[in-house]
Amino acid sequence: MSTHDTSLQDTAAPEGVCYGCGSNNPHGLHIKSFWHDDGVHVMAEYMPDTKYCGWPDLVYGGLIAMLVDCHSNWTAMAYQYRMEHRDVASLPRISCVTGSLGIKFIKPTPMGVPLTLRAKVEGDVGRKSRVICEVYAGDVLTAMGDSIFVRVDTEQLAAAAHSQ
Repeated sequence: MSTHDTSLQDTAAPEGVCYGCGSNNPHGLHIKSFWHDDGVHVMAEYMPDTKYCGWPDLVYGGLIAMLVDCHSNWTAMAYQYRMEHRDVASLPRISCVTGSLGIKFIKPTPMGVPLTLRAKVEGDVGRKSRVICEVYAGDVLTAMGDSIFVRVDTEQLAAAAHSQ
């Protein structure tokens, strides 16, 4: 499935604290994303815990949105590293934030089935990347994300957020 043994998250940001994908968040989901062998897609697998149940025996839609958001963001960042011919462990770190998050729920997503996320950059315009992310429960496509991620300087972003 992947061309690397270590996830993008663990390689680029082992100290990450994001609830969805931070390797260093003791309460987080610890999403792990990897380049697919095809060199185009970034893949992740996730098995939802029963605490993420929405309706009986169905995965909570908010969890699906979080998985799509974090995995798609890492897809955008991995793409940016590739476009600069850089390893994801190289500095300075490339960071992106969600500009818009679009989720289309196609079919109910059952509990007890491993989820596979398959994402790729569909369009790139300067600092912005459009990412399409498919969510599969087994072999069934249950949701699709169509989102925009914006490359940012995290220090400037934090300063702007705290100056309001």
